[in-house]
Formats: sequence, structure tokens, C-alpha cells
Amino acid sequence: MSRPDREPPHFGRRSVLMDQAVRRRRHALFLLFLLAGIAMSSWVTRTPAIRDRLELSTAHMGLVLFGLSLGSMTGISCSGRLVSRFGTRPVIVWGTWLLIAGMATICWGSALASVPTVTAGLCAFGAGLGVGDVAVNVDGTDTERIGGKTTLPALHGCFSMGTVLGAGAGMAATAAGIPVYWHLAAVVLLAAGLLLHAVRAIPEGTGRAAPEVPHESDVDKHRPAVWKDGRLLLIGAIVMAMALAEGSANDWLPLLMVDGHGMDATAGSLVYAGFAAAMTLGRFAGTFFLDRFGRTLVVRASALFGALGLLIVIVSDNAVLAGAAVLLWGLGASLGFPLALSAAGESGPDQTARVSLVAVIGYLAFLVGPPGLGYLGGHVGLRPAMVVVLACVVCAAFLAPAVETRGPHRAVDDAGSA
Repeated sequence: MSRPDREPPHFGRRSVLMDQAVRRRRHALFLLFLLAGIAMSSWVTRTPAIRDRLELSTAHMGLVLFGLSLGSMTGISCSGRLVSRFGTRPVIVWGTWLLIAGMATICWGSALASVPTVTAGLCAFGAGLGVGDVAVNVDGTDTERIGGKTTLPALHGCFSMGTVLGAGAGMAATAAGIPVYWHLAAVVLLAAGLLLHAVRAIPEGTGRAAPEVPHESDVDKHRPAVWKDGRLLLIGAIVMAMALAEGSANDWLPLLMVDGHGMDATAGSLVYAGFAAAMTLGRFAGTFFLDRFGRTLVVRASALFGALGLLIVIVSDNAVLAGAAVLLWGLGASLGFPLALSAAGESGPDQTARVSLVAVIGYLAFLVGPPGLGYLGGHVGLRPAMVVVLACVVCAAFLAPAVETRGPHRAVDDAGSA
């Protein structure tokens, strides 16, 4: 029997409904990334004030930040298994509520000037961030696959936009002398509202493993293949370097400008806002350059921009020049993480395991690296400590070809044009 020339009417309606669902889902993910960015930068821009209120040295502040790293690594190490068991939606919800609870605890600890309370709040904040971040990236990768268009750079651009908005609010609160705890309390309320609005558009079941339990031999055969995939590990090395460049700025940039270049707290927050703005611009413009030049060239150029910016910040004694170089640092760090996650999801079967693995590697640098820099900075100064970040970013430029994989959306395009 010959195939009919036209699809039945209900097929067209179903296609329109699916497109609308994908758009709603994409917009919900935009809000969730925005929420995380606002929460992160609200904490970052107030680190000088919190440090002063807690009366801590730079080295001791690094120990407090270890609570954030410990929580984040705990969360992210569990997230892949949680997504495989429950799907992305409940993990996103649980992780984001934990992030909000951690922010509320930081707020309370800053009001009490209690180091243990702030550290515990950072641990909960980091755990929520780690649990939720893998889940939203798996969901974003799935949305990218279904929608047939590059999505992750724009999603991470929304995170950076959130950091710009949060940094602007933090800078204004710092200049106005608003206490840290009132500022963070407002962020808690805003984050709760964004979560309640966005989560309704996230579907159930994404990323969840099949209910059948595989044979033990199948498990043993499959899992080592992910960890031993050479290309995937190279992608992980790239995301480690670029995540360290981003994470070191998120944790230390205001203090680097205050202690290393003699700026006041408001100017340090302004420089961080510039970094976040450059990150946002790079991520939203990334799709344009990606479609024209490919992943390898874009990642390599990003790494070189970031290296140049870091070099100027480290060696220049001119505060204005160093502040301007932070824009290059932000542009350079903007695309490494999202492009590496996209490449990981396309590098082979078991998308959830691959994205989770690369995310864990990235977060190892993103959240454990900065406290290490704080320890090193306590001995040699923050500016010389950033040489470690510079070396890693330069290495990423040489590893850039690893991200050039054949994505599923390209396969769809090829099939459609056949």
C-alpha cells in the first residue's frame, strides 16, 4: 500500500503541541539557570562583607568556602544516580529547594556572625547546586536533542545573566550599606518564586533508566567503557580547566580586586559584574560563532582570550587595566563548560552517565579548586596564585579538538535532507 501524500490532521496538531511543550520546557530551564546565577552571585558579591563580619583572614575564608566545595561534590557525585532512578524533574526540585535552604542558613549565620552556621549553609547551598546542576544539564541536553537546535550555551547564558543581575543587586546593596542578611533573605524569596513557577513545565521521566535491571555482566561491561573513553576524558580535562577559570572568578574575583589591586568593595563588585556580563555575552553569542566556525575553533579561541585576560590581571599593577582585562577573562571562560557538556552528551551511548561524568570532573575544578587557590593565596597572594588557573586554561587550548563530535541534531538534519 502506497504511503499517503499527507499526514493525518491529528499528526500536525500533535507536532504543534510538542513544539509548544519544548518551548515551555526551554523557558523553564532558562528560569532555573537564571535562579542559580542570581543565588551564586548574591553570595559572591557579599563575600568581602561576610568575611569582615566573621572577622576571617583570606586563608580562613578559604576553609569556609570548603563547605561549599564539600557540599557541591557530595551533591554532584549523587546526582547522576538520582537522575537515573527518579528522572530529572524531582532531582531538580529537591536540589533547588536544598539550595534555597542553604541560602537561608547563610543569611541566618551572617546575622549571628557565626562561622559554623555560614559554613553549614554553604555546604547545603553547594549540595543543592551540585544535585540540581547535573539534572538541569541532562534535561537541557535532552531538550537540545528533541528540539534539534543548540541550547546549552544559551541556558548557561541565562546563568550568567543571573550572575549579572545578582551582582548588580549585590553592588547596590553594598553601596547602600544594606546588611548581608536582609539582602540574602530577599534572594531566598525570589528563588522560591522562580522555582515554583518554572518546575511546572519540566516533564517527568527524563534521564530515568529503564525499569529492567541489567545483568551484572552488562553493568561491568558498560560502566568501565564510559570512564575509559579517551575522548570523553579529554572533554573532561577541557571542562576542568575552563570551570576552574570560571569558579576562581566566582569565589575570589571581588577579593582579588580588593586585596590584589587596592580597589574598594563596591569597585570589586563592579569588576565581578563586568566578568559576569562578559560571560553572558559570550554564551548568548556562542551559538552564532559555533554554527560558523565549529566547536574546536570556538573552544580554542575562548581559551586564548581567557589566558590573555588572566595574564594581564596577574602581571599588571594598573587597577583599571586589570579590571578591563577581567572582561577578556569572562569571555574566555564563557563557552568551555556548556560546549563540553554538549560534546559529552553526543560522544556515545548513555547520555546521563556521560554528562554526569564530565560535570563531576568540571565541578572538581569549579568548587574544589578555588579553596585550594585560597590556601595558596594565603601564602603567596591571590594574584600569583592565579598562575595555576592560567596554566590550565592554556592547556585547554591544545585539547580543543576533543569537543568536535557528531551531535544528534546533525544526524537529524542529515536524515531530513536525505
